Amino acid sequence: MKLLYTNFHSGSGGGHTTYVRELARELADRHEVHVAAPPGSRLLLEATALPGVHTLAQPFPNGLRRLRERAAAIRQLHDYLRTHRFDIVHVNGSADHRITIAALRGITPRPRLVLTKHNTKPMQGLQHVWRARFHTDKVIAVCDYVCRQVLATPYRVCQPQTVYNGVDTHYYAPFTAADARAQRSRFTTDADALLIGSNAGTADYKSWTDMVGAMVLLNEDERRRVHVMVAGQPPAEHQLAIVRAAGLEAQFHFPGMLEDVRPVVAALDAGFVISHATEAISFACREMMSMAKPVMVTDYSGLPENVRHGLDGWLVPVHGHAEMAETLRWMLQHRDALPQMGAAAHTHAVKEFGMALFIDRILAVYEQLLASKPRP
Repeated sequence: MKLLYTNFHSGSGGGHTTYVRELARELADRHEVHVAAPPGSRLLLEATALPGVHTLAQPFPNGLRRLRERAAAIRQLHDYLRTHRFDIVHVNGSADHRITIAALRGITPRPRLVLTKHNTKPMQGLQHVWRARFHTDKVIAVCDYVCRQVLATPYRVCQPQTVYNGVDTHYYAPFTAADARAQRSRFTTDADALLIGSNAGTADYKSWTDMVGAMVLLNEDERRRVHVMVAGQPPAEHQLAIVRAAGLEAQFHFPGMLEDVRPVVAALDAGFVISHATEAISFACREMMSMAKPVMVTDYSGLPENVRHGLDGWLVPVHGHAEMAETLRWMLQHRDALPQMGAAAHTHAVKEFGMALFIDRILAVYEQLLASKPRP
């Protein structure tokens, strides 16, 4: 198959970048794989370094003030599509979906167009009716919650299907106990401390500041023993103000954007992803579980589909400070149980989140689509 993957993010791209990069990496030895992403984006940089992957520096400008840039982007992508005659074009967001549809105009036979829905943002309105009915062949949802959402939109005609995100469980493997202790010393030398963290980022919708609200409900001795690590962009001033107001500056650690999150994850006793918006399934959660960390997640979107409460993680309400505090207290009181829960998380990840399973399911979607009649 000839495959083109697109992504509109001009910066890091978060989970979108991970998704496209891993598909390109795994499929390039079996199929002809191309990746189109904005100049300077992390995805374009990483895809260019992958053996056998072809790349295109392709902007996906959005907004009425960028009509001239948009027209130029459409022309460039149109020429690329006409030259390469792809079997599948797989888009990953609204901006690249829109520009790809425009660029496909006049190209026959038209490649099958697949859209992955990565988040919980709404998909309503006449523009989405038009895209779904006339231009999109298939929608992949990254979790069942998102799939149910898509079924309530115009894209229900595209037969939405869940394909859970996969992670490289060989790459995200548990560290040895000695190596984990060495990494832990970067954040605390207190052997009695509980180090809980997240590699999901510092955006407001990630709600990591709810950990502040939870910690203030602990007694003084409990609070002193809890340390929190949050990797990602440096926190905004209004977020740091919440930490300072609670007097918890010494308990919170921000290692910044990381090329490799594994050493930091290895240092943790447990992880958390406590988002309240936008989030779908969370690569970060699955990476931490693959590295044998039990993870506390909120009951938002597809996050509960990752963990089995009490076995390899914990489920708490969105902004549920009292429940989060109680979970932290349980961790402090049952430190010896955390490695066993982490081992269960790793086993779960290998069985359900593995890359081979993810790739097989994606290929099955492509093959079924190509074997069926094109939609009128």
